[in-house]
Amino acid sequence: MKKVITFLIAFILAFVASAQEATIRVGAKHFNEGYILSEMLALILEDAGYKVERKFNLGGTAVSFEALRNGAIDVYPEYTGTIAREILKVSRDLSIDTMNAMLKRKFRLGISPSYGFENKYALLMDSAKAASLGIQIISDLQNHPTLHAGLSYEFMKREDGWENLKMKYHLLIKPLALEHGLAYEALRSGKIELTDAYSTDGEIRKYHLLLLKDDQEFFPDYHAVSFYGATLPQKARSIIEKLNNTISENEMQWLNARALFEKEDHHMIAHNFLVKKELIHPASNVRGSANQDLLTKTAEHLFLTLIALLASMAVALPLGVFIYYKPRFSNTILYATGVLQTIPSIALLALMIPFFGIGKLPAITALFLYALLPILRNTITGLRNVEASYKNVASAMGLTAWQRLRIIEIPLAKPTILAGIRTAAVINVGTATLAAFIGAGGLGDFIVTGLALNNTELILRGAIPSALLAIAVELTFEWVERLVVLKHLRQ
Repeated sequence: MKKVITFLIAFILAFVASAQEATIRVGAKHFNEGYILSEMLALILEDAGYKVERKFNLGGTAVSFEALRNGAIDVYPEYTGTIAREILKVSRDLSIDTMNAMLKRKFRLGISPSYGFENKYALLMDSAKAASLGIQIISDLQNHPTLHAGLSYEFMKREDGWENLKMKYHLLIKPLALEHGLAYEALRSGKIELTDAYSTDGEIRKYHLLLLKDDQEFFPDYHAVSFYGATLPQKARSIIEKLNNTISENEMQWLNARALFEKEDHHMIAHNFLVKKELIHPASNVRGSANQDLLTKTAEHLFLTLIALLASMAVALPLGVFIYYKPRFSNTILYATGVLQTIPSIALLALMIPFFGIGKLPAITALFLYALLPILRNTITGLRNVEASYKNVASAMGLTAWQRLRIIEIPLAKPTILAGIRTAAVINVGTATLAAFIGAGGLGDFIVTGLALNNTELILRGAIPSALLAIAVELTFEWVERLVVLKHLRQ
């Protein structure tokens, strides 16, 4: 019998290890080009027979790198300048070989050779506006300290970003921070006059914009490469190197423009390009319909919200009863759960990554923490507000504390307790949209991708179902209240 059990355990472990090895998790940073390149990686791997899990919308470099280092993803597209300045913290350009040696020694990570193009950071203006002000190079900005600048959040804080750039060029401009996908519209409408850009952005040619020359050579080289972890099999590393030296800067601009102006799906853009280059088979992995995608994302959203809410109820309800009977712990526990509510939701999600990686688990954990306070506070308040006369009568009848709680206090406190659960559920439906930033899926995927593309239709595809879910939650709790709360208490 012992041998049989040992054999079964070994078989299960071998099966799990095999399944994990067969599935490769491809990440994507939160911008248009990142989605396209990540789809290329995913499609090349799928064409070679691998099962691929897409972990897109991973925010900026910090989130994506942390996910790679912790093994939550196996590979994602990155740029050599970003790796050198942000990850390795060196102020000079490095060769691919040197960078690989440093990454292997310090993090057990590696990079591929270049895809064939650079996507450099740059500062950008409307051509006509720049000509009227006599601006051609970044140094010319020294004479225009009152320019209205709007820079992406990541660029504002990067080592190769604004803080060091303004010191290098002695600039006095005071920029506002905004989402990169919204910057071009703000530039065209005249709300800002200067922004940061990527040299392969599709908007540059479309809108006749000017990239200011980096005359003091502040920005490093930004060759596009595959950034992979130790979990990526050697065979898979060889397969993704099909992308080496296959994409020119003009081609990347054209691919980005197709997503931005033709509203073409990232998956199809990548698929058609790879077929044209004869890197995958023509019939390789064509995805389902938009309706199927919407249903999948809605189901993921409901799953995140429901599991987090049930977990919060399982903790907050008994904890509320405990505090009701042991009030000396009330202030400490309520203060601790209240502090959690003060942490911005996107920051709380990011804080989960070192502990749980990316995906559904950290998202559910963050949503669970957010839901604790309203359920806990309303449970305590509902029980404390039960009329003292009812409690006295119950005690006079000889009921135990447990019987009094079950028969008298909880039924009378139900409306308040349900109101807390209802509030937590509605909060979770909205907050769950941000879980897309850590690869948890849900309706937030549409919203985040839409923001990156400045695509209102895509944003609404996620926002409207999310709002409808919140309404459905409200109606569901109204129905539950009619079922479990006495009529005179409802009134």
